[in-house]
Amino acid sequence: QVQLVESGGGLVQAGGSLRLSCVASGRTFSRDVMGWFRQAPGLAREFVAAISWSGGSTCAADSVKGRFTISRDNAKNTVSLQMTSLKPEDTAVYYCTADQTWRGFVSDYTTVDYWGQGTQVTVSS
Repeated sequence: QVQLVESGGGLVQAGGSLRLSCVASGRTFSRDVMGWFRQAPGLAREFVAAISWSGGSTCAADSVKGRFTISRDNAKNTVSLQMTSLKPEDTAVYYCTADQTWRGFVSDYTTVDYWGQGTQVTVSS
């Protein structure tokens, strides 16, 4: 059974940092694009960041560029999201995801194959 399990969410003050981690199991994800989406209450799900299977290519939403860094460790089947200079508008449920192509990360998130259950990030002002 394929699973993506996130951890590291929580409550932090504005300006603070959090590191989200995701462990994938059930098969190897070393050839998949992996990434993060988020969804705030009442808002649409939005792309946050993604990373190629080799780690050589990354992309991030304009709203998080310069503040969030995505990385992965294929030996451990993990992907992480280091979040700094957090803002109240970063408050959302963050989802770890994986797919064999970039399509879902750059255009239609509904096509992304695998999703974690989500972890809550709350940034207080």
